Amino acid sequence: MTDQPNQPHQPYDGYGPYGQQPQAWPGQGPQGYEDPHAAQQYTQQWQGQTWETQNHRQVAAQAPDPETAILTPQSSRSPRSPQNPGIPQPPQGHAAQAHAPAPADAAGTSAPGYGPATVGGNTRVTDAQRARAEGRSPVIEPGMQPAALTALLGLLLAGAAAVGTYALLVPLVVLQAVTAAGWFRLNGMWPARQGIALGFAGALAADAALLASDRSPAAILGTLGVWVLLALVLQLRSHADPDERMYGLMATVAASALAIVAGGYLAAAADAVTVGAVAVAVAVPARALSLPTPASVVVSLLAAAGAGVAAGAITDLGTSGALLGAGAAACALIGHRVASYDYPSRFVHFTAGVALPLAAAAPAVYVLGRALA
Repeated sequence: MTDQPNQPHQPYDGYGPYGQQPQAWPGQGPQGYEDPHAAQQYTQQWQGQTWETQNHRQVAAQAPDPETAILTPQSSRSPRSPQNPGIPQPPQGHAAQAHAPAPADAAGTSAPGYGPATVGGNTRVTDAQRARAEGRSPVIEPGMQPAALTALLGLLLAGAAAVGTYALLVPLVVLQAVTAAGWFRLNGMWPARQGIALGFAGALAADAALLASDRSPAAILGTLGVWVLLALVLQLRSHADPDERMYGLMATVAASALAIVAGGYLAAAADAVTVGAVAVAVAVPARALSLPTPASVVVSLLAAAGAGVAAGAITDLGTSGALLGAGAAACALIGHRVASYDYPSRFVHFTAGVALPLAAAAPAVYVLGRALA
């Protein structure tokens, strides 16, 4: 084998043994070594301003519209759109943008856009809450139709009392049933069949005790005490939350008390029932007239006093029926006001709005009837 002469050292020119140039990886120069300047041609260049959270204008939390209680946009431009829409958007900074306050611009206005997202959604305020926030009264009176039903039921009580005790039971039981149902619905508890049934059962028990005791008022007080204890025991056996049990207990006790106290018509003298029921039948429609509240109250009391005088002339009360009629009307207006509280529903107007004026007037009819007899 012939030895070849030593050749001088030649630098590597990047070609293979057959004169072919090898394929270089991206980022490598023609000699195959790292070339930081040549690698820039393979990297993506940002041509605009990058997505910096400190330079991005934050989104302002917009106050709810008082009429619709929803968040309304102020501009068609979304604050999430970057200056270069073709560039992918990094995820950082979104959480800070959702909670940071909006900086004011030169004109003093906040940045346009939607308000921040919420987990539970936007809560809608009730009509009563909006009325309180605007300084208006949340009271809506039942109106003339429930007042007409109150007048009809009052006249039935007056006529039945003139007939006899057992005839009085028919409109009285209707009054007690509507009172129990209306009170539960007035408190926002529906359906509350157990509470309504318990209150109505207490009213029936009081009526039976009155008949058995020759219409003694002690029967009303005894039944009321027993039913309060019974309502307490039933609520203690409930598996609801403590707050709900307390709320149910108060509603049940109040409904039972009102239905039982309405039995005072049965304990009162027949002439007192006639005068008092006629006075309420006149006072409540007068209160429903389209007059300012102070004026309608005065007109209602005067009309009740006049009706008491007219009914007293028929009975043995005479002119003292004016005082009884005015007292019964004053209690009836309190019941009418309670049934008007906090934007009640139409069902409340035709139950509590009808029955509460007559139920609230029952104690006044009994006390004033005994005092003026």
